[in-house]
Amino acid sequence: MRALTQATYIATTTALLSLGALYTASANEELAKMAKNPKDWVMQTGDYANTRYSTLKQITKDNVKNLQVKWTFSTGVLRGHEGGPLIIGDVMYVHTPFPNTVYALDLNKDGKILWKYEPKQDTNVIPIMCCDTVNRGVAYAPADGDRPALVILNQADTTVVALDAKTGKVAWSVKNGENIDGGKGESGTSAPVVVKDKVLVGVSGAEFGVRGWLAAYDLKDGKLAWKAYSEGPDADTLLDPEKTTQLGKPVGKDSGTNTWEGEQWKTGGGTTWGWYSYDPKLNLIYYGTGNPSTWNPVQRPGDNRWSMTIFARDADTGKAKWVYQMTPHDEWDYDGINEMILVDGMEVKGKKHDVLVHFDRNGFAYTMDRATGELLVAKKYDPAVNWATEVNMDPNSKEYGRPQVVAKYSTQQNGEDTNSSGICPAALGTKDQQPAAYSPKTGLFYVPTNHVCMDYEPYKVSYTAGQPYVGATVSMYPAPGGDGNMGNFIAWDAAKGEIVWSKPEQFSVWSGALATAGDVIFYGTLEGYIKAVDEHGKELYKFKTPSGIIGNVTPFEHNGKQYIAVLSGVGGWAGIGLAGGLLSPDNAAAWHGAVDQGRAQGDQAAVVGTAGLGAVGGYAALADYTTLGGQLTIFGLPD
Repeated sequence: MRALTQATYIATTTALLSLGALYTASANEELAKMAKNPKDWVMQTGDYANTRYSTLKQITKDNVKNLQVKWTFSTGVLRGHEGGPLIIGDVMYVHTPFPNTVYALDLNKDGKILWKYEPKQDTNVIPIMCCDTVNRGVAYAPADGDRPALVILNQADTTVVALDAKTGKVAWSVKNGENIDGGKGESGTSAPVVVKDKVLVGVSGAEFGVRGWLAAYDLKDGKLAWKAYSEGPDADTLLDPEKTTQLGKPVGKDSGTNTWEGEQWKTGGGTTWGWYSYDPKLNLIYYGTGNPSTWNPVQRPGDNRWSMTIFARDADTGKAKWVYQMTPHDEWDYDGINEMILVDGMEVKGKKHDVLVHFDRNGFAYTMDRATGELLVAKKYDPAVNWATEVNMDPNSKEYGRPQVVAKYSTQQNGEDTNSSGICPAALGTKDQQPAAYSPKTGLFYVPTNHVCMDYEPYKVSYTAGQPYVGATVSMYPAPGGDGNMGNFIAWDAAKGEIVWSKPEQFSVWSGALATAGDVIFYGTLEGYIKAVDEHGKELYKFKTPSGIIGNVTPFEHNGKQYIAVLSGVGGWAGIGLAGGLLSPDNAAAWHGAVDQGRAQGDQAAVVGTAGLGAVGGYAALADYTTLGGQLTIFGLPD
């Protein structure tokens, strides 16, 4: 009887544990289920696949011309507004640049403030944010058992804060960086992503020699679950020498140190300030790493792994399944942090694959099998790209997967204190963090791009913790040919690696795109226009908001009506001249004094033109079209 009782107890306990596991799994899947409800927008990228596609279709290519402003909301901050709001039911969550205020707004009352969270941060963080004090948005975690629903903010000072979604009160907070006073040059600009029972958070600061990482924190209490560095020994990078592969081959022992000279990997950059996607079936997280430090390639010989790399990591452990370094030994600041868009069943060269599509700063668009890391397509998505002729696609070649660098545009080969001119794209890339959209209706990707080239002169710098570690003077200008436009909005066929159509814009398109089932694609411009085009690129609607748009267009439905929301507030790298006041010669000179370690930059025109890591001169004309602002605008069809 006792044995029977014990067996019954074990069986009952096993059953309960199984039910508990099922419950947890169900709770973990709640956010993915919520993302399928087109009325809400529960992740910054719309879904785990980063498609930025909405099945809402009240707004169509026939009636979009009738859009009108329904209500607006001032954020109270005059810096670059990247990212966008989240919408859960009747509540909209809005974030700001530094000081990273978060608002909960009542959609039933045209944005009445339900609560406001105002972080107290050290102002010394402001000058270590290299390309404006931006923030790409908050994340949402549905309630789970005793834990309330959370709104999670990655503050500029690297503090990760979980707020009770109903009250705005702090549930927990944790330091993602070593310190929160800017002393190490670490900062937080990326949007967190909730995956299962964890929240993923990256770090910014490669221009200060920060060694990048991605960290996972427990949603219940903020406890660190795992942390994976971009460079370093295998114990730091969470790479298995035999099981982690690049293009089908094991990476080998300590691959994150052996392509660096000495211990340069400790200040190696590779920060993780972009977007993160997730495949629940494979349980893999995908993201990219940024530039190696310094910008002077002569000072850091070798491939500098694993900067400029796509990572596929296990969501539970952080262990890397595969990696792919797009720009070995970066010589141009072509950060690889842009979003990975996941599409199932794409036919490439006669075979179907579940793919990852990535539009890199370096000007190449990559289509990869996301289970294996197989490279399927790598093609230029702006004809102006000239720093490399192609990516070698021959698996039998020693150069397989590597871009074929043109000597004329190699800042490494040309050497220190030599100005390499006419390099396309500029350091801010053919596309920066502004996310593209994918439409399953058309099978095309809609991509906001930059059409900008540069001159690049590297010079020797020394590392001091918390101080700029750049080592290059850059100037930017429109790509040659055409009408001097600095941007294009394009449609891309990722299976073929071809531009389907391209719509020129005067300035870079620095806003995230949105594709909808109503056959309308939205994006914003640096002058401040929100624009709508059809699937062929024909412009259907535009409206000028109070300031340049670098935010991401966001859809939602409320009380049976579809709306479009967008943050305007010029800034970011392209708009740093306005946002940071660097069009002023005195301010530009002060910027150089802080960054250049005593190197002379020439006359006043050169000082202004090369400030803001080269963007100030390139986008100087933007001041004729817009000015600082901070506003949320909600659009809808007439009642």
